[in-house]
Amino acid sequence: MHKVLIAGFVFLVSLQAQPLDWKALEEESMRHFQALLRMDTSDPPGLELPAVEYLKKVLDAEGIPNEVLSIDPKRPNIVARLKGSGAKRPILIMGHTDVVNVDTKKWTFPPFGAVRDGGYVYGRGTVDDKDNLVASLITMLLLKRTKTPLDRDVIFLAEAGEEGSVRFGIQFMVEKHYDKIDAEYCLAEAGAGVRIGGRLRFVDVATAEKIPYAVKLVATGPAGHGSRPLRSNAIAHLAGAVARIAAWQPPMRMNDTTRTYFERLATISTPEEAERYNNIVNPEKSAAIQEYFADKEPGHNSMLRTSISPNMLQAGYRVNVIPSEATATLDIRALPDEKLDAFLEQIRGVINDPAVKIVREARDTRPGAPPSPLDNEAFRTIESMVKKHYEGVVTLPLMQTGATDMAYLRAKGMACYGIGPAMDIEDGPKGFGAHSDQERILETELHRFIRFQYETVVALAKR
Repeated sequence: MHKVLIAGFVFLVSLQAQPLDWKALEEESMRHFQALLRMDTSDPPGLELPAVEYLKKVLDAEGIPNEVLSIDPKRPNIVARLKGSGAKRPILIMGHTDVVNVDTKKWTFPPFGAVRDGGYVYGRGTVDDKDNLVASLITMLLLKRTKTPLDRDVIFLAEAGEEGSVRFGIQFMVEKHYDKIDAEYCLAEAGAGVRIGGRLRFVDVATAEKIPYAVKLVATGPAGHGSRPLRSNAIAHLAGAVARIAAWQPPMRMNDTTRTYFERLATISTPEEAERYNNIVNPEKSAAIQEYFADKEPGHNSMLRTSISPNMLQAGYRVNVIPSEATATLDIRALPDEKLDAFLEQIRGVINDPAVKIVREARDTRPGAPPSPLDNEAFRTIESMVKKHYEGVVTLPLMQTGATDMAYLRAKGMACYGIGPAMDIEDGPKGFGAHSDQERILETELHRFIRFQYETVVALAKR
């Protein structure tokens, strides 16, 4: 009996030690990826149910415990968990099932066709966020199949509503079911490898993000006949306020993420670029550098400060009538530690016009939270896996100027890291990026990312 047990153990170890057949896994991954892409989960209206049903069927077939949770049966979330020894706290891997809406007239291929062409997969959700969704699914399947011994529970959350209806997804999960997703670390969307001219330059890992707010400027004045111009014209007051806001640069404020980002970016930049990145806080050069960023590198400019973009205007209903009201809606992206009430007071001072009021607007916003650490096991492991899988390029911690659902988790104290596949920087201006008129991903980079995520999770969670 003793010899039989030893022989069985040796066989099990040898079975687990066999290398994975990544070519076969690429075919399986693509099958799941295309199936999920072909489901129209546009938000609004959402209708993420088919995607959750699909994921549940796959997880059930592999014997992976899972649970569907929702406040609306058409917009569910699914949580799956593989148990570890409990020696370490869990790790959460997360993707959202909803996608932004499409204008079908602007698509070369059907937006929900998951068409493969020229080495790309085309479809809404290819890079936001069904790439992370399928990578997380494959990670769970492989951990189960290989019987990897774990010190951490590995939790997979496929969530609804990230694109604008967080009450159905992450907000619901955090407020009502946090015990089911509570973890030490989280891996989710918002990072990416960056290719320029077809060559990989660096890998972004999102460790912080700005918080979105909507604010409306409301200018009022007496209505009148357009043939008798009034200096109290609401549109004129609003136009002046918008112009002053657009010209204002809110104060620069850096944190650990942005300091490290620019320090590391300087090491792989041209001498002229490195001079700027290394002198952002130099009092003799900072003003000129910030002005350069505002003009030439708006993404970097936004990373350094709370930003304001006037994006919507409404006024008037006839050409010969002076309207009594005119409004402008501002998209404010606040630094994580920004005190909004104090910031709105600064805006009032910049506008300096009693005819213009500032009104907070309802918005599906996220909570503020400090950046995730750069000196822990998770970030060091991600860096080592970037070196292994991405040609040894540098890892840049990123202040995400957009918003993700990781904000809810960071606010609970979870260290969250946004990762994603490598993409051509040229794809955005061509209209193929996230939220663009079209969307696509390189097949080779999807497969590389899936392997990268799987091995990162194994390195963090295995016994």
